[in-house]
Amino acid sequence: MNNSFAPLRRALVHNHRMKRARLSSAAVALAATSALVVGSGASSQASTVVVASRASRSGTTLADVTLHVGDQAGAGSESLLKAAGLLSKLPFKVQWADFPSGPPMLQAEAAGSIDVGEVGDAPPVFALSGGAKLALVEAIGTDPTGTALLVAKGSKVERVSQLAGKTIAVAQGSSSDYHLLITLEKAGLSVKDVTIEYLEPAEALAALSSEKVAAWDVWSPYVEEAEADGARSIADGSTTGITYSFEVASKAALANRSTAAAIRVYLTEVNKAYAWERAHTSAWATTWGQATGLSLAIMDRATKDDIFSPSPVTTEVLRSEQSVANAFFTAGLIPEKVDISSAAYTGYNSLFSSHK
Repeated sequence: MNNSFAPLRRALVHNHRMKRARLSSAAVALAATSALVVGSGASSQASTVVVASRASRSGTTLADVTLHVGDQAGAGSESLLKAAGLLSKLPFKVQWADFPSGPPMLQAEAAGSIDVGEVGDAPPVFALSGGAKLALVEAIGTDPTGTALLVAKGSKVERVSQLAGKTIAVAQGSSSDYHLLITLEKAGLSVKDVTIEYLEPAEALAALSSEKVAAWDVWSPYVEEAEADGARSIADGSTTGITYSFEVASKAALANRSTAAAIRVYLTEVNKAYAWERAHTSAWATTWGQATGLSLAIMDRATKDDIFSPSPVTTEVLRSEQSVANAFFTAGLIPEKVDISSAAYTGYNSLFSSHK
């Protein structure tokens, strides 16, 4: 396994498969915006006025803004907003860009192509290590069953320790990269005891099915897709303890009043959509399946394994993410220590009633 950082940066650029961006079908007037939780106790009308005022001071309104949002099959924010009936509530244009995983999304964000997007715990560490000017603007608690180390159908491997000397596929710099690192350590192995094959999900699934790799570490809905093909989990996300996914924004986007105001509205609606998802898993499975192209049976399991709980950026969250950064540094996978607190942004913590 090559531990230098330069190959990682080349891999992130190589794996950046942004599809043709799609403008959302709705750009409604700000007056049509649903209730915004801008501050505790504020009414829907007052909150709308606050956001409009912030935008207008920069010489524009939210209706004039185009927010560039990164998306991926493991998050499905566009599909989730649509399923929850909230996509048309956004009072600005949205240009969506699809990515196979978090690392290439943050590469694009650092380059200024997108403003905000959701990724797992590891991508911010690698991006910050490379000098990216990004900020963690919201944390998202995830279910441990949403990540797994899989072995192929018919594999004789029953324990992680049996993977010594074998090849394991994982998306480089992804949340599964961290899960694999910790899972190996808890089994008494290091990354030097196995061969790591850095593959994006579609390539890794094919490699596992054809037994070109002995195992694959990945997240939902790819876990459920592989299991439907006969793969078997030998370690799920519980091996890593409490970790978080993140909504990550570029610091350039946050420095622009209008874009920062649009991100606030976007996060508000996405958080509502997550609440809707928890109450309507079957409906979400259907819509998410249409977006991923996977069967309803697979997506029904994925929605139950991949529950998201948005939360503010707190000291506890930052401590957890710092542990992720420290683990990659100790393993020699990033060249220097990363100070996660330098990327903390608490300006949207007021979206949560317990953080006034």
